[in-house]
Amino acid sequence: MRYLNALALLLVIVGGVNWLLVGVAKFDLVAAITGNSFGQTSVISSAVYVLVGVAAVWLVPALARSATGRDMAA
Repeated sequence: MRYLNALALLLVIVGGVNWLLVGVAKFDLVAAITGNSFGQTSVISSAVYVLVGVAAVWLVPALARSATGRDMAA
């Protein structure tokens, strides 16, 4: 479980950095890595976006545990 939480956190950070770059520099890192132009999607970039979203949903219970003072590593 700890490994999955760490992986989910990494994916959410990648998503956050991507949105930061989109907002500040109009640069889509995921699109650039997958060979697309800004705003274009492919099967690979869509999969990355879905994984980032699933990771965010996965971390919701960890946030709830953190808000109640329980350990996130459980």
